[in-house]
Amino acid sequence: MRRPLLALAIAALLPTVAAAQGAPAERPEVAAAARQQHDQVIAWRRDFHQFPELSNREQRTAAKVAEHLRALGLKPRTGLAHHGVVAIIEGGKPGPKVMLRADMDALPVTEQTGLPFASKVTTQFAGQTTGVMHACGHDAHTGILLGVADALVKMKKDLPGQVMLVFQPAEEGAPAGEEGGAELMLKQGVFKDFKPNAAFGLHVFSTLQAGQIGVRQGPLMAASDAFAITVKGRQTHGSRPWGGIDPVAASADLIGSAQTVVSRRTDIAKLPAVVTFGTVHGGIRFNIIPDEVVMTGTIRTFDPAMRQRIFDDLKNVATHVAAAHGATVEARVPDGDGNPVTYNDPALTARMLPSLQAVAGTGNVIEPSLQMGAEDYSFFAREVPSMYFFVGATAKGIDPVTAPSNHSPQFALDESALDLGLRALLQVTLDYLHGGAQG
Repeated sequence: MRRPLLALAIAALLPTVAAAQGAPAERPEVAAAARQQHDQVIAWRRDFHQFPELSNREQRTAAKVAEHLRALGLKPRTGLAHHGVVAIIEGGKPGPKVMLRADMDALPVTEQTGLPFASKVTTQFAGQTTGVMHACGHDAHTGILLGVADALVKMKKDLPGQVMLVFQPAEEGAPAGEEGGAELMLKQGVFKDFKPNAAFGLHVFSTLQAGQIGVRQGPLMAASDAFAITVKGRQTHGSRPWGGIDPVAASADLIGSAQTVVSRRTDIAKLPAVVTFGTVHGGIRFNIIPDEVVMTGTIRTFDPAMRQRIFDDLKNVATHVAAAHGATVEARVPDGDGNPVTYNDPALTARMLPSLQAVAGTGNVIEPSLQMGAEDYSFFAREVPSMYFFVGATAKGIDPVTAPSNHSPQFALDESALDLGLRALLQVTLDYLHGGAQG
């Protein structure tokens, strides 16, 4: 997940026809597979957790994944988008095509969990020495999908259709100057010879209790766009501000005025939006007014038209506020390509909801609020009908609202999420394949 998610407001249960007709049943082969894979999935997750790798650097993780897929008799394609691994499970009967995705990369975070398998890996990131940690749960996702792969291969003779396994690098974002992630996998042809009828993905989530699943139709996670604004003034002595043009004062005014882009110019009664300034850099000495100030930040939206309007409004504010101070501005809004909205196909989500209820229990499948966090799974969801869901990661007895969140150095996964995640992803896959592409 690209940046820390806002706290999840647990809402009312999703209404469904299936619930009214009685609780759906978990497939016996799903329960059996979960029992058989239990210890191995935990072992995989702990291994990946102890040896995390940053985006576009997932060499060891990808090698471990490919090695196991080969041991299952599959022929994985490696090196896609640097370290991506893709394999196809061919069912013994005709049927639809499904894609299942797990992300593999970790974050530049120094772990503080105290776990016996905690990461001690360090690296250089942005010119600083930092720890590396699976602080978002991608270690769990990789372990879960390996377990699902194991189960599907064992039943492939009776399996209708085909399943594409996608182990994706760089979900957290490629390093500066590099490409990566889902967008690069698509650019390099991951769907060229295999276009799925449906795609499924999951994410362990700190603001859900272990045992719960969160899913909603339509928009789920926000589009995410970076911006960079440089205010250019003229350097002068701090005691003589009239001798130059102060970009610091102009930037302070700009940051304040930019808050009206959302609060006064965006219809947040329709959908929420966020404009956040994350960095402000300017000057090197207390008594020198610098030549320029550089600011960066993020924009989160759920609607393409609203997204473009905010881009235009922020550039307009930056240009005119700077001009009012006698300064000029260079506004890159957006600064590069961002992530689109993570969108759950309404028909597919409604159809697969009973599958999630079957493994978690009807009362444990809830509809989360819109999430301002972003996911580059959204690129896959833009290409094919998709359903993406959350799996509770916070142990019972701990309040999910105050528990260390995804991206925290203290993020602690309750490993029962591995069992629920495997069962949910496997049940969804089997129900979809056996139901056919038309449902």
